[in-house]
Amino acid sequence: MEHQMFCYQCQETAGCTGCTKVGVCGKKPDVAAMQDLLVYVTKGLAAVTTQLRAQGEPVAPEVDRLITTNLFITITNANFDNDAIIAAIRGTLDVKAELLAKAGQADHLPEAACWNGDSAAFAAKAAEVGVLSAENEDIRSLRELITYGLKGLSAYSKHANALLQQDGALDAFLQRALAATLDDSLTVDELVALTLEVGKYGVDGMALLDKANTEAYGNPEISTVQLGVGKNPGILVSGHDLRDLEMLLEQTQGTGVDVYTHCEMLPAHYYPAFKKYPNFIGNYGNAWWQQKEEFEAFGGPILMTTNCIVPPKDSYKERMYTTGAAGYPGCTHIGGGAGETKDFSALIEHAKRCAPPQELESGELVGGFAHAQVLALADKIVEAVKSGAIRKFVVMAGCDGRSKRRDYYTEFAKALPRDTVILTAGCAKFKYNKLDLGDIGGIPRVLDAGQCNDSYSLAVIALKLKEVFGLADVNDLPIIYNIAWYEQKAVIVLLSLLYLGVKNIHLGPTLPAFLSPNVAKVLVDSFGIAGIGTVEDDLALFFGENAG
Repeated sequence: MEHQMFCYQCQETAGCTGCTKVGVCGKKPDVAAMQDLLVYVTKGLAAVTTQLRAQGEPVAPEVDRLITTNLFITITNANFDNDAIIAAIRGTLDVKAELLAKAGQADHLPEAACWNGDSAAFAAKAAEVGVLSAENEDIRSLRELITYGLKGLSAYSKHANALLQQDGALDAFLQRALAATLDDSLTVDELVALTLEVGKYGVDGMALLDKANTEAYGNPEISTVQLGVGKNPGILVSGHDLRDLEMLLEQTQGTGVDVYTHCEMLPAHYYPAFKKYPNFIGNYGNAWWQQKEEFEAFGGPILMTTNCIVPPKDSYKERMYTTGAAGYPGCTHIGGGAGETKDFSALIEHAKRCAPPQELESGELVGGFAHAQVLALADKIVEAVKSGAIRKFVVMAGCDGRSKRRDYYTEFAKALPRDTVILTAGCAKFKYNKLDLGDIGGIPRVLDAGQCNDSYSLAVIALKLKEVFGLADVNDLPIIYNIAWYEQKAVIVLLSLLYLGVKNIHLGPTLPAFLSPNVAKVLVDSFGIAGIGTVEDDLALFFGENAG
């Protein structure tokens, strides 16, 4: 049975409706099919674990981590390796069969919990269980919105797990919500309520990861990051997993090999613990979508720790390594789970055979404005607001991507009134973090909190400012939300902000294709969600006629 590919989980989905032949991301139909099946069997396993918990039976932490990892594997640009995905399906079916025996009668469990087909049945089953298997457009939309939020939550949870931090209540909810997307009895209203509950646990998940990162590496602090290169061979680390970076830095000491960050790994430079490594040189390159040219120029091995893989050119594919939930056929995968020390010797030996990186740019960036650092500056910031030196904060967090329409964010940042400060997190910052936007009384006009998960810091800062100014509603703060999105981690950040009560968020460059007209209307009517317009129109909307 031939599988009709349909995927619309990311912002760049074809025609803003759905990829049906091959993914804009480079995902092939067979990979899309196996990802659909992996999500399906993982939902089935979640239904079994949810039933076990209802019976008072414990669920092993490694089962929780398996479910988390499976979802992360299916995030946009994370794993293109069909063999690895099939292996994950088989492993999940084995675990599910074992747990099903403990769950008592299976007649009240969904079909996904009981299906245990062999490999020969995978393709046919995948064709039955994809996105379009839900016929009602609004139910489908809400189920996908919930699933994508849970995929984003799984990413943050997995990074915390890598640092041996795990939250049993969060895992239990993630599985309960995942299982609920199989429940045909749930109404639109019930699914809307569950969507907001996903946002609640999104806040918890980001708080868990923030705790894991700061306990391991200290609170981010104002830091200057070099953009040039050294004279030694180097390894370039991309993605989001700080534990992977730490292990690599430990293993490269004294080897003559330098380490550089790329894209979402840039904020590692803000953590005190990483500053002790003399071979941790700086950041190389820009946002993920420019990696073909930048990885070519780097010349040494590249470690992809998470999503944001662009299918590599043959000229550097043998230099690209993956680990964790990431994978690409033809690239060496470095194994190792939570609490295990990974062996990066292959990368280090590979680097020694390579020339030093070609310099792309010189200069430096300043970042490190996560919540602890900003709250340490709170008096200064509050005074600047009270005096009128800062008129408004503009949250421009989120993702970058290939779409030309994203140039809007560069132009918007340039055109903002000089008495505004940008709060950012995620790779969206690469649209404007190298512009010379100056400062306001020593406060830089771009405050970078870090990775996409550090959007948590922006929420903490907003809630603290609400308290400091004695406001009843977070929406009374002088904060504008103009957020770019690309994939599922942006979805969980959005749902978390909605749960916290933030309204009138502008989302671009396009609204998600997976929002049906009715579901989009709920978000517009309840939360004031809106798209973007022209820079001029949006400045007038946000600042009135006196935009300058």
